[in-house]
Parts: sequence; structure tokens; C-alpha cells
Amino acid sequence: MKSNHILNLVLLTTLLFSCEKNENTEEVTNLIEAKRAEVAPDKRVALWDLNFENDSLKGETDQLEALQELIKEIEAQQIKFTDAVLRLPDAALGEKTKALVTISVANIRSNPKHSAELATQALMGTPLTVLKKDDGWYLVQTPDGYLSWVDRAGIHLMTEEELAHWFREPKVVFTALTGYVWKDENESEMVSDLVAGDILTVQDETKDKLKISLPDGREGWIAAREAQDWESWIASRSTTPEALITTAKQMMGTPYLWGGTSIKGVDCSGFTKTVFYLNGQIIPRDASQQINEGELVDADKDWSKLQVGDLLFFGVKGTEEKKERVVHVGMWIGNGEFIHSRGLVRISSFDPENPNYDEYELGRYLRTKRIVNVPSEHVLSVSSLLTNN
Repeated sequence: MKSNHILNLVLLTTLLFSCEKNENTEEVTNLIEAKRAEVAPDKRVALWDLNFENDSLKGETDQLEALQELIKEIEAQQIKFTDAVLRLPDAALGEKTKALVTISVANIRSNPKHSAELATQALMGTPLTVLKKDDGWYLVQTPDGYLSWVDRAGIHLMTEEELAHWFREPKVVFTALTGYVWKDENESEMVSDLVAGDILTVQDETKDKLKISLPDGREGWIAAREAQDWESWIASRSTTPEALITTAKQMMGTPYLWGGTSIKGVDCSGFTKTVFYLNGQIIPRDASQQINEGELVDADKDWSKLQVGDLLFFGVKGTEEKKERVVHVGMWIGNGEFIHSRGLVRISSFDPENPNYDEYELGRYLRTKRIVNVPSEHVLSVSSLLTNN
């Protein structure tokens, strides 16, 4: 009888402890999710991978201020726990928490392996924030906030001070659609290929050549006519109808590439992002992010309201059971036409009499937004790219 009593007591204690533990887990999980909704509703641009298990707060995040707020909220509930959260940038990186893209176009993937989905791209000279390392891959954040993985071979790791020094060096922007860096002025050996928008530092110049340095220290020569110094390039950027149309049409025929944001290949939102970048603005990466910017122009297929540069969005309309799905974007170029990347960069029209009539896109049209000359939280000036923030 005595042993049964002891056994029952142990079982009761275990049950009470388990109930308390479960209650703590549920309460902390609710706090985690509430904070996620506040600071990281879009996991593409904010990392908040936290969980509470066995009285331990685990996971990783780059939202350090929010993490401290969460910890205070847990402590206020008098819940004892172990803090096992990895704070990013990872301390294992040391001071090398910055990087520059060192190849013409860096492929940035959803996971740390070459077979992973291509999430986005970054051009040579683009500054990145480095968050952690996984073998030969680095989790980085691009200037538009996108979080993805890049191969070590495509970047040059730097400290804050080294990046600040690079910012101060004289620079040029490569303006031809494609080109090369040559080892010598005779163009006998290629150092690297280039695409429009790549950023290089200048070491010397002749009448028609520039001696430049790539972000990883490699040097070579380019034709002076194919580049423009950074300050004058920035000053000449404009989202006028003429500038947007010219840039967009220069990319006609560029092949569709999921995750692409360069002349080598673009997806639909990568195309609009590239057009605006080459004209001085950094806009969000994906169509489902771009649709949240600017002001609403049309949702009723009244094309008379549209202006050159307006972004048209397509997808599946929402219902009571399902959320709206934004899957495609194009840019209005006037005269009843828009330009977009589907298979290749092409021009389409909603006019049945136009040879470019696109019944397919007309059928899944959602609405049009305007970001040209409209203040928007996540639309930035390219001039902010080379500031030491």
C-alpha cells in the first residue's frame, strides 16, 4: 500500500509538472507568434525562426531588438527558461559581416546548395549584409532586404571598416548591356564578364580606356564609353516615361529565368525591378511585395487611368475561403500596351485589335499600382546603395 501511495504521488507530481510545462510552452509560443506578426510577417526579408521546447527558447533571428522585447515579456510571466537563440549576424563570422558581389551576376538561392531554387540575383559591387555561414555558403541580405544564400565564390567578405573604405573610392557604373573586363588594353585575355549596373572602382584612365578594380581586387581594363562615373550616373537617373520605356525595350527578348534580375535572364518581377534599378530606384523583389507599394490606380480595367511606369499585377482573386494570389507583374508603356517577362521579355496589349493582344493576362488581371513619384516605404533611391549604413 505504501509503495502504491508513493507511485501515485510521483505520477501526480509528474502530471502537474507536465501541465505547467505545457501551459508555459503554449504561452511562450503565443508570445513568439505575436512578435512574428509584428516584426517578421514576411520571412523573405526578416528572419524570426524561434520556438519554445523543453523550457528552452531556441532558433535564430536577425531581429535582435524584438528578441530582447520577447525575452522581457517571457520573464514578466515569471517563466524560467534557457536562452539558446542564435543571434544573427553569427558571432562565428567575427568582424566579416559585410560583403561585396565580385562576379557580374551572383545567383542567390533559397538554400545553401547549387540545386536549390534561384531566389534572386545581385550585381557586381552590390553591398550585402552577411548573417551566417554553412560550409561554402553564406546567408546574406541584399539592399532590398531579401534573405537568401550565396556561394562563397561570388562574394568578397569585408569588415565594416573595409566596406566604408571601398565606399570612398572613385567608382563607375557599367552602362552597356553586356561587356568584359580585359587583362590589358589589347584585350588579349578576359578577367570577367559584365552586365549593365555592375559597379567598379577606378584605378587609372587613358583617352578611351579605364583601368578598374573589381571588389575582390582583380584588375583590368574596360572601354571608357561603356561606363559612367557613379555621381553623374546617379544624377542622370530618371523615372520619366522616356527613360523607363527605353530601358524596358532594350531588354526585349531577354529570356525568362526564375529568380533572375539581370540582363542574363529575368522573371516577371525581376524585370520590373531591373528596369527601375537602372533608372535610379530600388523596388521590392517579388510581385507579391511590389503590389504593396505606391498608390492604387485601377482595379476595374479602365486603362485610361494608367500612366507609363505603372505596374500591372495579375493572379488569382481572393475569396472568402482563399487569399488572393499575386503571380505576375508588368509595366505599362502607353498606347494600350504593357511590357513584361513571360517566356521572354515581350509587349502585350488588352486591345483585341492589337497584334499583341493578350487574352490570357487580361483574364487574370488584378489591379494597377503607381510607384513613380509616389512616396513608398520600400521604394528606395539607388543612391542609398553606396552609403555606409
